[in-house]
Amino acid sequence: MGKVWFIGAGPGAPDLLTVRGARLIGEADVVVWARSLVHEGILEYASPGASIFESTTIPLEGVRGFYERAVDEDLKVARVHSGDPSLYGAVMEQIELCDELGLDWEIVPGVSSLGAAAAAIGRELTVPEVSQSVILTRRASRTPMPEGEDIRSFAEHGTTMAIFLSAAKPRVLQEELLEGGYAPETPCAVVYRASWPDERVIECSLEDLAERVREAGFTRQALILIGPGLGAGGTRSHLYSPAFSHMFRRAESEQKGADAAT
Repeated sequence: MGKVWFIGAGPGAPDLLTVRGARLIGEADVVVWARSLVHEGILEYASPGASIFESTTIPLEGVRGFYERAVDEDLKVARVHSGDPSLYGAVMEQIELCDELGLDWEIVPGVSSLGAAAAAIGRELTVPEVSQSVILTRRASRTPMPEGEDIRSFAEHGTTMAIFLSAAKPRVLQEELLEGGYAPETPCAVVYRASWPDERVIECSLEDLAERVREAGFTRQALILIGPGLGAGGTRSHLYSPAFSHMFRRAESEQKGADAAT
């Protein structure tokens, strides 16, 4: 029986592909990848005898042929996705297709564009006492959003938001974020093609977001981050605090008391 590996290729840079992903691409008989989203450098991991197909213009019905062939010829297929397949990866319909065909499958996680964007701006997204939650979402476009998942509703939480697939209408996005409750001075970051050679970063306040995105000409492949945590500093986590105990370390005060008792 053949098998499909849905492999997260990472955000762009070929060396952000995981060791497991690289190994499985090398073991695959067929590699299916999308040039529009995945760096061509990942093909260096493919074996010389592998059949390689570029899928940018192929709908799901076209991919079916690869999976049927995998069943008939007992082939291993590496279906390479950008970032991590669990985030806007369009992987569920492919899994359902594999189940329909009786084809074994496995998801191989990858580095998300969110992680790469946070690295690009040099920020931790969960800052103690400021923001301990991250909302991952997108604006409604040709693909509608479920009821209650609009930008305004999420903005009411006031925590860090990572907004995917929404750079094409920055003015509308800015208005929705302000209407949801973010202050005009809330820090934002826009990361275009995180980890690619042409990566670009904009850091600004919410009140300047639309203008800055328009000036840069970003309409796609940009992740927008917003929240007070992006500008916060001066707080400490309990993890490394000398006053905090956990199962692997006593607080300094407890240690001194123990030492005195002995």
